[in-house]
Amino acid sequence: MDSWLSVDVTTANVLSRDNRGSVRGVKTTIEKLPDKVLLNIFSYLSHKEICSMSRVCRKWRTIAYNTSLWYSVSLRPEISGLHVTSLDFLLSLISVRFGSSLRYIELPIELITHTVLHELANRCPNLTHMLLDFSTAMQLHDFSELQAFPTKLKYLCVCLSEVIFMEGFMRKIYNFINGLEILHLIGTYEKVEEEEEEIYEVINVHKLKSATPNLRVINLYGINFIDDSHIDAFSSNCIQLECLAVNYCSKVTGSTMKTLFQRSKRLRCLLMNQTNLISEYLMQVEWEKSSIQELDISGTDLSTECLIDMLVRIPNLKFLSAGQLNGFNDTVLSSFMEQGNVRNLIALNLDYSDNLSDEGLYKFLSRYGHQLQGLSLAGMPHITDQLWNTVLPVLNNIIIMVMGTQERLSGNVLVDQLMDGIATNCPRLERLELKWDPDNLRFSDKSQKAIDIFRVKCLKLKCLVLSDGRYYEIVKANFERADRLTVVRTTTCCSVSNYYLLQNYKDLIFN
Repeated sequence: MDSWLSVDVTTANVLSRDNRGSVRGVKTTIEKLPDKVLLNIFSYLSHKEICSMSRVCRKWRTIAYNTSLWYSVSLRPEISGLHVTSLDFLLSLISVRFGSSLRYIELPIELITHTVLHELANRCPNLTHMLLDFSTAMQLHDFSELQAFPTKLKYLCVCLSEVIFMEGFMRKIYNFINGLEILHLIGTYEKVEEEEEEIYEVINVHKLKSATPNLRVINLYGINFIDDSHIDAFSSNCIQLECLAVNYCSKVTGSTMKTLFQRSKRLRCLLMNQTNLISEYLMQVEWEKSSIQELDISGTDLSTECLIDMLVRIPNLKFLSAGQLNGFNDTVLSSFMEQGNVRNLIALNLDYSDNLSDEGLYKFLSRYGHQLQGLSLAGMPHITDQLWNTVLPVLNNIIIMVMGTQERLSGNVLVDQLMDGIATNCPRLERLELKWDPDNLRFSDKSQKAIDIFRVKCLKLKCLVLSDGRYYEIVKANFERADRLTVVRTTTCCSVSNYYLLQNYKDLIFN
């Protein structure tokens, strides 16, 4: 059997008594396990591993073909999915393995054809979630013969190409997607655009909104042509809208924000990270009449006056992300405390807000820290472990914390004392990130004891992110000895965010 099999089942001696009362050893191997147990073991494997296991023997092949193992399938090999070599093989998979159990599928551009979509519509009646990746497309397949499309979709994610116009395909599916509740349109913001290059509107949002009246969650991520008119279009037709995300859509200024809130009375989550919001437009919004509870305005250029105006008028703010804002200073924080409603706030992100003082933050956290579940104060060199050690006793309900900066500090961070304070005061902690440069972390020979206490007391911890270095290696080895292999990670491959606390977090996940 392959040595890399994820589930390590070895031969064991099972003691039993025969009719004369003697004890004898009976050899038991994995082949003796019931099919239900094997099926459960297989459910922990990736589809690549399941395919490898199917070649071990006839019994395992039968189990690998069980449709319950194929309810969620990615066919994008670059995103850890299966590599399907031909359309005929995919059509065989749909008929033999997927069937009525399939709920979620991801398709790359080369597998998005009218034949595949017909098969999914006919053989997978319970398909509710679909991702179509057109991001690398230079040309589309011919969809003139497309007559069928999955009709029970609740979630649709379309990864857009920069140069391919999607309207020919979209016209064919408009009649099938009016039951959609969650829509993701994903752009390619990470590709640097030359100023002289023309930006194409590769999908007609104004037509799309007419075909999707039941949307609750709309995520327009990193699309270079999305502007305020597109937000206005969706708000005019989607009266059920609860969550709107336009992160990294640089043409959004907020000019239609007032109309958005007047139409979308149920809108409670608005994410506008790295947009070009204009303070004048946001000050015209009737925030006091809105249902907004979750707001992300990080990386914008809002003025101090605008921030105060917003925060004192929002009646029930629970989640605030306002990092990378030059206008966010002690005056804003003080006004929020004295004039706004902070009693329901559970998540606060003020990363890289250099105009906030440690004194201002201490006043705020000493008063409201006990109710916070998420707190991120990263990227500020003047916010050191001294402030964190001071406020940790009131952060007894914290679930997510992000602290530290990658800039080299003149002083050092006593990480043993910090970890001990977290272990003592934060029993509910699930995610923690320490961004400090490893050269600024000071720890003693007794560091293992501090890590032991932290690991034992923070039993709910799922993710601990550290900068790569000696301290990371010590912590990682400590957790691995306790069989908690996936907890400790580095900042190069993982980051912690308060977004886990959003009510629609699971709906907003893509890729």
